[in-house]
Amino acid sequence: MARDGILKNVMTSMKNAARIGRRVGFTGAGMLAIIVATCGLPAQTVEDNSVPPVGLDIPANMQIFGKIDPNVRKPTAIVNETVITGTDVDQRVNLIVAVNQLQLSPEDLDRLKLQILRGLIDETLQIQQAKTADITVSADELNQSYARVSQQFQKTEPEMRAYLRSVGSSERTLRKQIEAELAWQRYLRRKVESSVNVSEEEVKAVIDRLKKAQGTSEYHLKEIYLSAGPDRAQQVFDNMRQMIQSIEKGEKPFDYYAQFTESSARAQKGDLGWIAANQLTYLPDSLSQAAQKLGVGEVAGPIEVPGGFSILYLVDKRTVGMADPRDSKLTLKQLTVHFPAGTTQAGATARVAELEKTTRALQGCGTVAKVASELSAEVVDNDSVVVRQLPPKLQEMVLAMQIGQATPWFGTPEEGVRTLVLCGRDDAAVAIPQPDAIQDQITQTRVNKRAEAVLRDLRRDAVIEYR
Repeated sequence: MARDGILKNVMTSMKNAARIGRRVGFTGAGMLAIIVATCGLPAQTVEDNSVPPVGLDIPANMQIFGKIDPNVRKPTAIVNETVITGTDVDQRVNLIVAVNQLQLSPEDLDRLKLQILRGLIDETLQIQQAKTADITVSADELNQSYARVSQQFQKTEPEMRAYLRSVGSSERTLRKQIEAELAWQRYLRRKVESSVNVSEEEVKAVIDRLKKAQGTSEYHLKEIYLSAGPDRAQQVFDNMRQMIQSIEKGEKPFDYYAQFTESSARAQKGDLGWIAANQLTYLPDSLSQAAQKLGVGEVAGPIEVPGGFSILYLVDKRTVGMADPRDSKLTLKQLTVHFPAGTTQAGATARVAELEKTTRALQGCGTVAKVASELSAEVVDNDSVVVRQLPPKLQEMVLAMQIGQATPWFGTPEEGVRTLVLCGRDDAAVAIPQPDAIQDQITQTRVNKRAEAVLRDLRRDAVIEYR
């Protein structure tokens, strides 16, 4: 994997870590067993002969002894003699919360800490396993990668260190994350990727399927499903409406609520993956119809389905084998204007009206520097922005713009406002992916699966002591 891809993984994992925990559902005897255990009641016999086999020797008539206190947290671990401290966990949590601008309840914060601890354990195992193959990350490599991550935050290294301290994190925790990613990817290339073979027949089969489906639509969907009998249908409906309002306001991401879904896609946090247009018929009619009406990034619901209600989220949409305008590469200039502290919404609106007059009079990107000087605005250039990387609302704007035009100003009184000026656009090519690209994709998929298996084995064989 290229270094840019590794750094992208680091940034992505920060965001993914904000998708708090997983909640396991229990019904019937399982719920009773949990209640008995957590309440410290005397052991009782629970009979349930309908429990499906899980490959374990679990008696049908089981007795729960002792007490499990869910309020006990183990913030420190020793992994094969490598210590992970409570400070390590707290600093990584603080970084995740700051990057994602999360507002967490105490319960959510506890779940995030446990998730972060599991992630730190995995990172430690990855670094240790890489060392068994004589793979280490040099100080120079780590410094270069850290500098590139700082640039992605639009900060110099000293500014990055100050930012990390200001949010209760540290340079050390970020460097540890980068080291783990670099070492693990290098280990996978040497020990796993070299053993993966993809035949020409497999590649040809994929190309044939793409050609056959060329011109048809595919939808990347996520779903939150909650069951609801007649007695609680209104309550579930109202709760799901509150979820949608929270998602649309940006208070919590869709993936946060998706952990509570009761569908078979629970382990994937409600991710249904890419679904072809002719496969939408496998969904309930109400979901199929809603999916086809959604715009990218939009949420629909609550939608009544057999047994309950669903919320549907369209992550992305594409036409197989055809150019997608959102794959076009843009050259943009961003102007940023900050407001004085204490600026009200009314004051910001009035100021933006003045800014709009100025940007409407732009005469192409050649005049941006002059206009920025007049507005005391900061200018950032970027010549490699793919349309789909922008928020959905901005995607629609820039796709409708001509070269030299600017988007409406957007932002908040507290953080200032911004506008994007379109300076160039390279349209996406119309083509079925090349065989080499398909081969790489199949290879990467298999490497990822084997990597999961290797990490699972490392967890199983590790000596981990919690304190």
